[in-house]
Amino acid sequence: MGTEIERKFLVGDRSVVANLVGTVMRQGYLSVDPFRTVRVRVSGQRAFVTIKGAPSDSGASRAEYEYGIPVSDAEELLDRLALRPLIEKTRYRVTVDRLVWEIDVFTGDNDGLVVAEVELPSEATAVTLPEWIGEEVTGDPRYYNASLVTHPYRDWDKA
Repeated sequence: MGTEIERKFLVGDRSVVANLVGTVMRQGYLSVDPFRTVRVRVSGQRAFVTIKGAPSDSGASRAEYEYGIPVSDAEELLDRLALRPLIEKTRYRVTVDRLVWEIDVFTGDNDGLVVAEVELPSEATAVTLPEWIGEEVTGDPRYYNASLVTHPYRDWDKA
């Protein structure tokens, strides 16, 4: 069984991506059931279908299975079957202390949201937080991409 272990944070200083080249992503969900999500993603010139299980109690790990699919199939699934709105973002990668941080700058209905995720070998792995990291949101379901479909960031009360 594949397992995803990651921690998620808001980005406090967005200038971290100012001079980086990112990958544009377009993704949609065929299922947003909290116990199983099915996502289709086009990432640059590649495409994937990903199935994820329910998050652990900490929210940091869950079962994950990801498979490459033809881009044309992914585009068709996104256009015809995926729930709306689609998730649109640019992903940047930054390495800090041998850990790769993925920084997602959202556009579209989630414009203004910027989060950073770091995948870990175990939930017990110590992480040194870079200076550009803000509040930790690991386990907060509002920040799951699947949740951003049903409750986009533009609709949040940010007061």
